[in-house]
Amino acid sequence: SVVRVEGTVQLRSSPNPHLPTGKIEVRADKVEVLSLADKLPMEISDPNNTDYTRLKYRYLDLRRNAMLNNLITRHRIVTCIREYLNSNGFVEVETPILAKSTPEGARDFLVPSRLHRGKFYALPQSPQLFKQLLMISGLDRYYQIARCFRDEDLRADRQLEFTQVDIEMSFVEESDIMDLIEGMMVKLFKEVLNIELDRPFPRMTYEEAMSRFGTDKPDLRFGLELVEITDVVRSSEFRILSNAESVICIKVGPSADTPEVSYSRKEIDKLVEYLKPFGAKGLIYLKLGESGLEGPMAKKIDEQTKEKIVDRLGMKQGDSVFIVADKRTVARKVLGELRNVIGRRLGLKDKRVFKFVWITDFPMFEYNEEEGRYETVHHPFTQPKITSYDELKDKENCKARAYDIVLNGEELGGGSIRINTIEMQKRVFEEIGIDEKTAREKFGFLLEALRYGAPPHGGIALGLDRLVAMMLGLDDIRETIAFPKTKSGEDPMLGAPSEVSDDQLRELGIRLMDDG
Repeated sequence: SVVRVEGTVQLRSSPNPHLPTGKIEVRADKVEVLSLADKLPMEISDPNNTDYTRLKYRYLDLRRNAMLNNLITRHRIVTCIREYLNSNGFVEVETPILAKSTPEGARDFLVPSRLHRGKFYALPQSPQLFKQLLMISGLDRYYQIARCFRDEDLRADRQLEFTQVDIEMSFVEESDIMDLIEGMMVKLFKEVLNIELDRPFPRMTYEEAMSRFGTDKPDLRFGLELVEITDVVRSSEFRILSNAESVICIKVGPSADTPEVSYSRKEIDKLVEYLKPFGAKGLIYLKLGESGLEGPMAKKIDEQTKEKIVDRLGMKQGDSVFIVADKRTVARKVLGELRNVIGRRLGLKDKRVFKFVWITDFPMFEYNEEEGRYETVHHPFTQPKITSYDELKDKENCKARAYDIVLNGEELGGGSIRINTIEMQKRVFEEIGIDEKTAREKFGFLLEALRYGAPPHGGIALGLDRLVAMMLGLDDIRETIAFPKTKSGEDPMLGAPSEVSDDQLRELGIRLMDDG
């Protein structure tokens, strides 16, 4: 219940050091009930409340100090970002929410138009094209705390609607944008968490990240780097090793920060099952004991190969090694995920430690097996790293002027230098199977704008929800959002999504169909 108390504030005769107000009390002269509460449907401080209950009564859940602190910290972060960008000459501009459906990678949310029956708006997946148009307009430094929408499956770090810090600049190179963001992060972490970040942040190419960590989102809080031993095992009698395209491994401890570990056959089987979605077909585990390398598959490997493995990795007694023999891309992906699993098991992912890294030189294209065609890794407005149009044909080796900022193994944001000529934009569209007609239908406004002179420009978008969660040491971005959705995309508090009346559908010219 909400009450108003009038009286005299005085020192307590028996102070309570466990309460924020433990030194004082109020001698009440008058008490008035302003709003009487019914019996609460949930115990607000109960840690066993389900996610559904917490979201259904979100206004009660937000009364918890932890939740209020999350929202207040989010406010402080946004305020700090605005102050930093404003002081660096940026202008905040709002872009439309009702926009045009364009292929940007995820499924659009569509909004039917009542005034133009049979036609639809789309909620923006990002302000990407709008901010490029702003650069063409002559506004050379733009930002926006932008609401974005993607109709995709949810998980802990993803929501149907989310917020990003959207930034674009004209007449810049990659290093200008990186310097700007590093300065922003230094200010943020100092003012909000009182943590000093070292600059410059390390930078590594996409290829280096994949070869050392098996992912383009490396967690630099711990080592456990991947080591390729294909040449070492090429002459092995064990054909799984000698016949594989690539043999890669991870050596584990013991050391000061990597304690000794040991896995049973049952645990290895569980790991393989967990790693199957990442392409794992098997996992070789060996441990160096007094008599040499031991493990479930040790007998199948000849002694000479074992000695070569020990020598290449510089193994000492008590060290373990996990080996994957497969295609290079598969082996890297599997071991990249395994590295994270081991890091969690050994307690190496300290949430109080923050390690940034820039990943650069991404591939421009990747092959989509399901659709049988190439597509751009980032988006089709990214400038390729080429000196002639002929280099676009070499899709396996063509690089992009793209970059991601990664924090503790999570992609915090991504950006690129954009295409600023109509000829280059058309060529990139052609390479990913977007013909001239489709390009005009989907991106005609951008192609038209590029005809009238576009400055070289680039930018970046940072996930605000994820940034706040990581700064607070939270695993779920919903804890940083006032009114989020469940993992199935529902809002239990509002009862959304919900059915609408036949009259509303009739106005829009929409008829619902049965599933059949």
